[in-house]
Amino acid sequence: MVPDKNDVLYGSLGMLVLQTLAAIGPLHGYRLARRIEQISDNQLTLNQGTLYPALLKLQQKEWIAAKWGESETGRRVKVYSLTKAGRKQLESQESRWHRTTGIIDRFFKIPNEA
Repeated sequence: MVPDKNDVLYGSLGMLVLQTLAAIGPLHGYRLARRIEQISDNQLTLNQGTLYPALLKLQQKEWIAAKWGESETGRRVKVYSLTKAGRKQLESQESRWHRTTGIIDRFFKIPNEA
């Protein structure tokens, strides 16, 4: 049985975009969405209404840059890349993510008190 795809955890989409661009390099929006889905083993789903506002927000914060390019099929597309500020932000987010997940993990390990 294939599990249902889930929406991206609230507040984590920006981090996923930054990490994907850091690992793979510049991508246009559609390819970026498909790579995130692929990396998640198709456990996450991204649609245009979710991804493009996030990309705009990341651009406004100057964590990613966009320039016009051409897709594999010859279509004109915006290609997104990580900026130096984005790389610094990603490092900061990664540190916070590990700390937060470590705290939450402790609550799943609380011994049952009978």
